[in-house]
Amino acid sequence: MRITDIKEARVSIASDIANAYISFAKMDVSILAIYTDAKVDGRQVVGYGFNSNGRYAQSGLLRERFLPRLEEADPASLLDDSGRNLDPFKVWATVMANEKPGGHGERSVAVGIIDMAIWDIVAKVENKPLAQLLAERFGDGEVDRRVSVYAAGGYYHPGKEIQGLQEEMRDYLEMGYVAIKMKIGGVPLEEDLPRVEAALEVVGEASRLAVDANGRFGLQDTLAFADGLAPFGVRWYEEAGDPLDYALQRQLCEHYAGPTATGENLFSHQDVRNLLRHGGMRPDRDILQMDPVLSYGLVEYLRMLDELRIRGWSPRQCIPHGGHQFALNIAAGLKLGGNESYPRVFAPFGGFADSTPVENGYVAIPTMPGIGFEDKAELMKVFHAHL
Repeated sequence: MRITDIKEARVSIASDIANAYISFAKMDVSILAIYTDAKVDGRQVVGYGFNSNGRYAQSGLLRERFLPRLEEADPASLLDDSGRNLDPFKVWATVMANEKPGGHGERSVAVGIIDMAIWDIVAKVENKPLAQLLAERFGDGEVDRRVSVYAAGGYYHPGKEIQGLQEEMRDYLEMGYVAIKMKIGGVPLEEDLPRVEAALEVVGEASRLAVDANGRFGLQDTLAFADGLAPFGVRWYEEAGDPLDYALQRQLCEHYAGPTATGENLFSHQDVRNLLRHGGMRPDRDILQMDPVLSYGLVEYLRMLDELRIRGWSPRQCIPHGGHQFALNIAAGLKLGGNESYPRVFAPFGGFADSTPVENGYVAIPTMPGIGFEDKAELMKVFHAHL
């Protein structure tokens, strides 16, 4: 078995929405297809990858640094012991060859895109859904047949008043979601709290509404918003401050009794280790949101889970950022606590398979081999149009 071709393209997901920190007016993603000479049921095995939203396309890093290493490698050096399939860990080591430790910035996203496509290939060659493959290799052999998912939305939008926010919340409930996340921090506290109250009027129980500040606050605002949110008892208070400000996170956990969430902008197991050492995170309530694509892929995410286990954390406290089927398969196969979803934004990369609608806050895992992108028609149209 060998890789025969690799194609990469940049695709716009621009929109006029914004969170507390950035606008998505010029946001794009990289998409990737890795072609092989393997065939299953008469069809060529192709692995597909893309990066999660919030980080821009990685075309330069992919084309100039990481993909050439993969293309120049001895094909045999990328195979598992059977010689009939790729070994994701060997591929990872190949693309990360000659990289210095530390500095886990944009390169982690580029590697994660490649990693996604490789795992898609590996599961297809084994003729199994990725979730099942992961359960057999790294779990107890059994997958979670349904995964709890929440709708991520509530972005700031020009002209979007409280009524528009409430209409958005109703839309998610009608789609089958039970839990919803909204943005905060883009306006002062006295303007944001009425938005939270308005969303709660629609969602109902406060445990069904999470809020996300996208790292906007310093310590003073972090604690002020914590005090403002405390009477509501929301599902969690997400990424109040800079993701690497572990002291701020620790002070928040000491001050605020409710659940907090962070981790989507930590890109290595070393960063996760430092969060658990110094961030005051509480394994009985807090949520870890590391994104398997943005953080060097599943190979590195497995190392993150090892760091959690060493410190007494359950994988059920992990609810990955990303809102796509790769993270969904990982959540099901490794028995995490759930998965994010983007049902109305970042299309067609957000959301799940066409055959698996959200029902009462849960989504089933596609039964087709691989990640299951082929069961998402609009996404496949993008791959076919650009690659």
